[in-house]
Amino acid sequence: MEEDLISKKELLELTGISYGQLYRWKRKQLLPEDWFIRRSAFTGQETFFPRQQVLGRIRQIMNMKEGLSLDELADLFSPAPAEVDLSRGDLLSRNIVSRTALEYSEPYLGTPHTYSFQQLLILYVFDCSLQTGQIHLEEGKAMLAVLLDDMGRLEEYEGELVLLRKMGMSLVLLLSGDREFYAEKDAKIALRIPISKKTEELKLKLSAREGRMEESNGNEE
Repeated sequence: MEEDLISKKELLELTGISYGQLYRWKRKQLLPEDWFIRRSAFTGQETFFPRQQVLGRIRQIMNMKEGLSLDELADLFSPAPAEVDLSRGDLLSRNIVSRTALEYSEPYLGTPHTYSFQQLLILYVFDCSLQTGQIHLEEGKAMLAVLLDDMGRLEEYEGELVLLRKMGMSLVLLLSGDREFYAEKDAKIALRIPISKKTEELKLKLSAREGRMEESNGNEE
């Protein structure tokens, strides 16, 4: 499959950012090193980027840079787990995940005093899957079981959760890395969730909640 790339010149023109901004964001690791792809062109060596990924990331940076520093954004986009120490009550009061997701996950996760980031990420992906309305509960439980068994195998949470259906049967796959896959002709993709995207969403949700709590505490003082 041919890569969908965008040149550096087109990227700067399309987004309105400067050359300096682009490379400052690279230094701050807001844009991954491996997105800067050197290719031969008729003018010599040029830099290209994966179109959808870089345009999506730049939109995120532009939308959030007024409220967060570049270092905070770098932490948000980093695949490294966030430091969390949240109880079941915290998750519900801050609306991180739904009560339904917590209740249905208990036979698998139990009821830990506090949740690790990986446990919370599994819960969040499970909750998001249910809330799409595209899957039924038994499929959601199968997803939860796969995530619990294999999430730890993903390097830096790079992978995809995929639900396939064929003739009323469903199959859950957890794919590592940025890989294409091929299934039987009549199999349909019912749901496809990039884990790294959910990691970013969860970190942003946690960051937003913490910010509001700090602001509230400051007002009380």
